[in-house]
Parts: sequence; structure tokens; C-alpha cells
Amino acid sequence: MSEFETITYAVENRVATITLNRPKAMNAFSQKMRHEMKQVIDASEANDDVRVVVLRAEGKGFSSGTDLTEGLAGFETIEDQIIEEYKPIIMGIAESSKPYIASIHGACAGIGTGIALSCDLAIMAEGSFLYVPFAGLSLVPDGGMSHYLVEAMGYKRAYQVFLEAGRIQADECLQYGIVNKVTEAGQLIEATKAWAEALAQGAPLAQKFGKQIMRQVHTSTFEEMLGLEAKLQIACTTSQDSQSAVMAFFEKKKPVFIGK
Repeated sequence: MSEFETITYAVENRVATITLNRPKAMNAFSQKMRHEMKQVIDASEANDDVRVVVLRAEGKGFSSGTDLTEGLAGFETIEDQIIEEYKPIIMGIAESSKPYIASIHGACAGIGTGIALSCDLAIMAEGSFLYVPFAGLSLVPDGGMSHYLVEAMGYKRAYQVFLEAGRIQADECLQYGIVNKVTEAGQLIEATKAWAEALAQGAPLAQKFGKQIMRQVHTSTFEEMLGLEAKLQIACTTSQDSQSAVMAFFEKKKPVFIGK
């Protein structure tokens, strides 16, 4: 997909890689980048050959957030811009049937952090950090960041980071469960690739329905979750993948999943 100007997009070994590619602008999200991000998210979802999606960036850091040089980019209010252009990106990741991995290096700031945290999994390079600059600019968190930080850190720590316009270093992110892994800076690309390709060999139906279930845990009662688990388990147990995997288990073979 060479037609994109602000990102690069490639599919290899059933892993789609979305790369933010405005290094001279610190990968700030311009309107063009927002539009192209939505296009590749939709393309990844529609492509049956894609099982896992990686979100990464070129240059010295992951993203500096919104490109402030564009102002509201034609919108009347910031609310309109967030709802019309950022929300479809974030919800596209959250509601995707496929696992998303954020691969974070350098600085990850502003709504760039919100987009990274919307991914299902995350790996960070040593020395990288999440930057929450909003209060220093007399702004509130956006991009869903308040949800993810409070969920991971608890209200008091999350509110402190916000008030102090603080940075959350990679090792702290790992400690709080904001990210899953931290690796040496020079190994981030290879570590991400290996992780994504390993997951891409997993069972697509289990990954899809498991994501659907776990994304609803905090907005559902325990009884509702029991019902949803039971309902989706039907789709899994009656699938070719599950039946062949059970057979492979007894035959002591490695299962091969086709997503059906």
C-alpha cells in the first residue's frame, strides 16, 4: 500500500504492520495521518490473511500526539475533531476481531499514548516513556487515556501523573501492567516481530472471542460474563479449529488453525 503518505503498511507472515512515518514531525497525528490510519485499520480487519496487527513508528519516538500546527483542521470544536477522526481509530482497534500490539520506543505523548494504550498488548523499549502533558497545557486527557491509566494505576496515581504532567517510564509501565514486555532498545523490532508471528499461529476464533469477552469485563456483571462466555464457547467448541486441536492434543501433534 505505497499510496499512503504518513504511514507505511505491510503484511507478512499473517502480521500486518502499521508504521507511523512522519519522523520529522515526531509522528504527530495530522489530519492526513488520521484518515490513513482509519483506512489501514479497516483494511486489516477485512483481510483474512491478517491475524495480528502491529502498530509502531519510525524516527526517534513513537508519537508526540496531535499535530498542533493544523489547529482544528476544519472542525468547529475539538470535540468534533476527536469524535469524527480519533474515535473511529481507537474504536476500530478496540472492536477489531484481531489482536493489536503497540510497539513503543522513545517518547509516546498526548493522544499518541491513548492510541497506543487502546491496543490489546504492548511492548516498550528500555528508556522509552509515556508522557501525559495535558494539565501543563490546561487540557484534560483524551483518546481514552484516563480510562486506561486509572484502570492500570488506580485513581490516585493516575490523577497525580496527570496533574504533574508526568512521564511514566518503561519499567513503571511494566510494573503497572500498562505494557506486557520491556526489551532492549536495539531489540524492539525483532522482539515485536517474533511475538506477533507467534501469536499469528494461534487460534483466530479464540483470539477474537476472548478479546470480545475481556473487553466487556469492567462494564458487565459477573452473571452477564458467565452468560457471554457460555454463549461464545458454543461457537468455539463447534468449530473445525477446536475439534482438530483436540484431536491434535491426543495425537501429540501441533494444531494448525484456519479460523473456522
